[in-house]
Amino acid sequence: MYWLLNSSIGRKFIMSVSGIFLVLFLLFHMSMNMTLIFSSSAYDMICEFLGANWYAIVGTLILAGGVVLHIGYATWLTLQNRQARGTNSYASSSQTKTEWSAQNMYVLGVIILGGLLIHMFNFWYKMQFSELIHLEGAVTKGSELVIPLFSNPLYVLVYILWLVALWFHLTHGVWSSFQTLGWNGRTWYPRLKLISNVVATIIMIGFAIVPVFFLIKKL
Repeated sequence: MYWLLNSSIGRKFIMSVSGIFLVLFLLFHMSMNMTLIFSSSAYDMICEFLGANWYAIVGTLILAGGVVLHIGYATWLTLQNRQARGTNSYASSSQTKTEWSAQNMYVLGVIILGGLLIHMFNFWYKMQFSELIHLEGAVTKGSELVIPLFSNPLYVLVYILWLVALWFHLTHGVWSSFQTLGWNGRTWYPRLKLISNVVATIIMIGFAIVPVFFLIKKL
């Protein structure tokens, strides 16, 4: 346990595992959202299943723990790297998109966290949390909350910008996580880069389809 907490490799390992866990959750959440396009009743049924039930609450706490762990270690590593680097900056010549995202992972993470907090207030707080504390006026049908928000052009714009930041974060984060776990070398590097771009693109498009669909439907 000592090396996990007190070594750079250990901290990167925790970052990688928690990051992969969060990517799997994003894929699940994306699939859940997409059901709303085909059937609002099916989406409401999933929301009810993930309401104020013990298993949903345990899952939410585990997810929150993963987020806190990921952000905490990201902050720790960022401060450590800045202290080690001192006043020296990264080289700025001929940078690719991936290199740019690698240099701005923490900034992208802060943007993603801000979008996550907005998302939690608009959805989790008004649904699961409100149901849990028996708040008057709690929303029981998720579609009645999601569709109006995803029909708002301003909210959709902010949501898309958030997804763009998420895409850049994932294109570097996914391959970096697997590399930390030992999948590296000349053979695996291009493969992991491709997998990272594909996974990030699937997540971004999958999430974006839903608000764009309801916005176009409203127009």
